[in-house]
Amino acid sequence: MQKLERYNRETRGILYSYLMCVPLLLLYELLILISQPDTAYLVRISVDVWFKTIFSYFGLNAISATLFSAAIIGGIIVFKKRDQLQHVKKSYFGFMLAEAFVYAVAVSIIISMFLGALLNLSADSSLAGMNKLQLIALSLGAGLYEELFFRVILVSLLVYIFSKIFKGKKSAYSISAIFAALLFSGVHYIGEFADIFTFGSFLFRFLFGLALNVIYVTRGFGMAAWTHAIYDLIVIMRI
Repeated sequence: MQKLERYNRETRGILYSYLMCVPLLLLYELLILISQPDTAYLVRISVDVWFKTIFSYFGLNAISATLFSAAIIGGIIVFKKRDQLQHVKKSYFGFMLAEAFVYAVAVSIIISMFLGALLNLSADSSLAGMNKLQLIALSLGAGLYEELFFRVILVSLLVYIFSKIFKGKKSAYSISAIFAALLFSGVHYIGEFADIFTFGSFLFRFLFGLALNVIYVTRGFGMAAWTHAIYDLIVIMRI
């Protein structure tokens, strides 16, 4: 019991989250380049495009700036958590991946059963026109970038705003989580490679966004990112 409590406490922290997300970033960038030889036009996750557009606006190389930013953030985290480095356990990373897999499967099944029982709806997805390697790359990128934006940045910003309006942090967070989940679902229907809107797919993604918020709060950013990525990987492997 004490080992489990220690595992939960340590792995939800920022150090393990960062170390878990570095492979997502590197694999995403590598697979994007491998799966899309035409570097003049690369299909990327929309949130990634937003970040890289900002870098390009300042005249920076988007990929280099992304990796440099990740390295700087990592350096800060490692420096602040340097006392914990010697206690990092390699075995925890395997357990974290297994845990994320369980969350991805469980959340998917629960939401699908709920939609099926309540509305007789299922989640639809439009993934035609891309090869498997592209889809794998985009799955990893979605886990990283969408969780970074919609969970870490957007929810934190909304909590700050709504905490000025509503009394009680729980109310502010609940409203922020709902808003973020709505935006998370809606962004999938915007852009050149947007999915065709259906109420079933929108509701599924909204509920999935809420579930990821719970995972983010209780188990940390790294767990939410890998849960999202693994869910997307499971979906494309079934195509």
